[in-house]
Amino acid sequence: MRADQEGTPDTYPRGALDGIVVADFGRVLAGPYMTMLLADLGADVIKIERPGSGDDTRAWGPPFAGGEATYFLGVNRNKRSIELDLTDLEDLATAHAIVERADVLVENFRPGTMGKLGLGYEDVRAANPGLVYCSVTGFGTAEGARLPGYDLLVQAMGGLMSVTGEPEGPGTKAGVALVDVITGLHAGLGVLAALRHREHTGEGQHVEVSLLTSLLSALTNQSAAHLGAGVVPRAMGNSHPSIAPYEVFEARDRPLVLAVGTDRQFRTLCERLGRRELGEDPRFATNTARVAHRKELVDALSGPLGSRTADDWFEELTAAGVPCGPINDVAAAFDLADRLGLAARVPEAAAGPGQVANPIRLGATPPSYRGAPPRLGEHTDALLAALGRPARTP
Repeated sequence: MRADQEGTPDTYPRGALDGIVVADFGRVLAGPYMTMLLADLGADVIKIERPGSGDDTRAWGPPFAGGEATYFLGVNRNKRSIELDLTDLEDLATAHAIVERADVLVENFRPGTMGKLGLGYEDVRAANPGLVYCSVTGFGTAEGARLPGYDLLVQAMGGLMSVTGEPEGPGTKAGVALVDVITGLHAGLGVLAALRHREHTGEGQHVEVSLLTSLLSALTNQSAAHLGAGVVPRAMGNSHPSIAPYEVFEARDRPLVLAVGTDRQFRTLCERLGRRELGEDPRFATNTARVAHRKELVDALSGPLGSRTADDWFEELTAAGVPCGPINDVAAAFDLADRLGLAARVPEAAAGPGQVANPIRLGATPPSYRGAPPRLGEHTDALLAALGRPARTP
């Protein structure tokens, strides 16, 4: 099923997941993001798409690059696309043939949909007992099965919007579909754990991840504050509920973030601002005291910080060991990564235009970029031939 097994020269180094075949029924973001990461690490990901339209995100634009929606392009490189109408018996049989040969299956349909197609976990495990079957849902498979799993809904219903934004303002969503991304990462971790279990036992298993529980886990300190201390966290703008100063200040020309996490860093900050006495003030001497006197602290720091530019403070405070930095836009963030030598961009020739590099660095089996995001159905004929299935009638 791998490209090199079909006669295509394998010119790339073997990845950590080389030989793993993924039947990718995922759509939109959580599933496709996860399977792209697996593909970067060497897995052969076969993306099963609706004929004619494909993944919903193929139409989610502008912006477009080369006629393709950048939303789709951003999470689908290194995959092969096959068009299958799962309501057609012949196409459904092809889907079953792919699943029977796969190591991993990923799906994020509404709960129960795969079962109706004979592709539920219990349906396919008899023919492929080693299959790792990953289901991504919005709110689980019990009472939450009836709820649609959209990122914005989960940000709202899962509490993220209640802790984001200004204290007196409306709930505010994150600037990206953060819950989908977090869920994709959790799903990928679950799949890798299940593959490790299979190495020892030969047995696959069902991996289930929901958007809601992934978000509640990712709320980390906010969730812990509620469960451990009975606190119901609220939006605090750019302030932190447990650390100060850990927020945005106005430098002379533009905003500047301070992320002071220790008392030593705070004393150094005060020295650099020419306000050494603040570090010895009982109201500010410890983090707990600073949080209790946050307003007075902000007032005391705002004047000195407003006297110089954000870049001036960034250079001086960073050199002194005080975490700070300007608020960059996305373009400036990539420029920063370039200056730091982090190789955050994929060379265009490797995977098409505008690709963000996989952030995982592996010394022996690094991520590879073997192909651009596929055109809809680009690999249908080759995959049908590899499966011994009849070719499509023109």
